[in-house]
Amino acid sequence: MRNTNRGIFTIACCAILLGANWASAQDWPQWRGANRDDKVSGFKVPATWPQQFTQKWKVTVGGGVDSTPALVGDKLYVFARQGSDETILCLDAATGKELWKNNYACPAVTGPSAAIHSGPRSSPAVANGKVVTLGVTGIVSCFDAASGKLLWRKDDYPGQYPQYYTGMSPIIVDGMAVVLVGGPNNGGMVAYDLTSGDPKWKWTDDGAAYGSPILMTVEGTKQLVAITNKLVVGVAAADGKLLWQIPYPFSGMAYNAATPIIDGQTVVIAGQNRGTKAFRIEKQGTTFAVKDLWANAQLGVQFNTPVLKDGFLYGLSDRGNFFCINAKTGETAWTDTVRRANFGAILDVGPVLLGLTQNGTLSVFQPSDKAYTEIASIKVADTQTYAHPVLSGNRIFVRDQDSVTLWLVQ
Repeated sequence: MRNTNRGIFTIACCAILLGANWASAQDWPQWRGANRDDKVSGFKVPATWPQQFTQKWKVTVGGGVDSTPALVGDKLYVFARQGSDETILCLDAATGKELWKNNYACPAVTGPSAAIHSGPRSSPAVANGKVVTLGVTGIVSCFDAASGKLLWRKDDYPGQYPQYYTGMSPIIVDGMAVVLVGGPNNGGMVAYDLTSGDPKWKWTDDGAAYGSPILMTVEGTKQLVAITNKLVVGVAAADGKLLWQIPYPFSGMAYNAATPIIDGQTVVIAGQNRGTKAFRIEKQGTTFAVKDLWANAQLGVQFNTPVLKDGFLYGLSDRGNFFCINAKTGETAWTDTVRRANFGAILDVGPVLLGLTQNGTLSVFQPSDKAYTEIASIKVADTQTYAHPVLSGNRIFVRDQDSVTLWLVQ
């Protein structure tokens, strides 16, 4: 009887943990990782980096070069375009074998970027046994993560989306899937019940842009911080109430595309031709106020979000250079002289930083405020790469123009 009870207790504990969010330390369940901060845990950093990784498998999945896969347990969820359909695929992470897929018809992306950026541009979010996707035209879908069965689908703003289609990635908070949908002048932030798809709340003071929201908590109040079409806002996660806002307009060929960076009560934002700035959210009675901290007018970003590590921000500038900013003062620590690309992702992997730019080269460099010091430069794709690499154990999953590759670090 004692062994039976112990077994039941163990199973019950596991069920509670898995039911919470299905994510472990080595998972990458959503855009920019478990906490949306590009910090990797559970990756085995080699003592010496090889000149080339070992390819375990490579699978053709279709278009969707901008969409980062989600890794949860032994399953990799890939959002892609196959022919006239948007498709969510579940792959066995060890072998690349397709376990299930679900697809729906979606209008084709048009314009000068259509050849490479055929969509989708959004990364799936996985939690509570469900997968949430946002298609290029604003279609929100929720699937059963185990079987691929469609649970619900919403299209609240049909035919309305930003000029270059949707770019933000869903976030799952407190049993809700939250997205920015609609166009720049008619749209907003919507929260759907994760189980039923019923709308929980809607905030429509500004339209959608391309950046993704992130969660922060100020004195017990959970809020979703997002860069919208012309604003930076904090919206209460519980009911969608606007807590604070600041203007963040752009002009010319610029975009609101980055994700805000959260450090306690400090918010850091960066944009093209607008540098990087930090401000603090403070509660004053029953309201919230924004206090400016610093601004760096020289270093901004175009499509990328810097990563915060040990008091410094590391990013890829709107001029294509790696950079480092002191996150306390806003002063430039260094800017690398090599121009790399307009698109790139920088990840904090503990003792090192990894930067994957659109030319398919993974740069390994030291986290230092003194200078850019490269440790290794490794080719991981023959076609362009815009999605983030996904790291777990000794594995690196790379999404390129039409494929996903699993590289082993040995």
